[in-house]
Amino acid sequence: MKLTDIADNAGSRKKRMRVGRGIGSGKGKQAGRGGKGQTARSGVRIKGFEGGQMPLHRRLPKRGFNNVFALELVEINLDRLQQAIDANKIDVSSVINAEALVKSRVLRRAKDGVWLLGRGEIKAKINVEVHGASKSAVAAVEKAGGTVKILAPAKEEGEAA
Repeated sequence: MKLTDIADNAGSRKKRMRVGRGIGSGKGKQAGRGGKGQTARSGVRIKGFEGGQMPLHRRLPKRGFNNVFALELVEINLDRLQQAIDANKIDVSSVINAEALVKSRVLRRAKDGVWLLGRGEIKAKINVEVHGASKSAVAAVEKAGGTVKILAPAKEEGEAA
């Protein structure tokens, strides 16, 4: 094999089509842009315009809202916590909170707080400080001899969840 023998596969490089170069080229006159008017121009087009008919995005009803006060909590399950304890990433003797979980790289970021969920089981006696926890998670930690401190303010009776 010589350097002069090296070539691309046949058909792997396609020459670009030169448009608007006469009717004999096959892409003359409107150059593949269809008819005249707004749609033939570059940069302008009425997105969602349906010829005067009420557009779909205006026919459908508005629904829902965005709660600007909602906290974005990071969820962590008990099995993930136990896994980190087994790998000696987390010190069981100290308090386990959002900062400790981020520092030990169990969580990437804390966002507005941590929510403890009850999947899996916990064997170690741990003290956890989180913004919220499920009842099953609290029960499992207390069964193992640990404590769960909820940092978020407690909801009053009659308040919607």
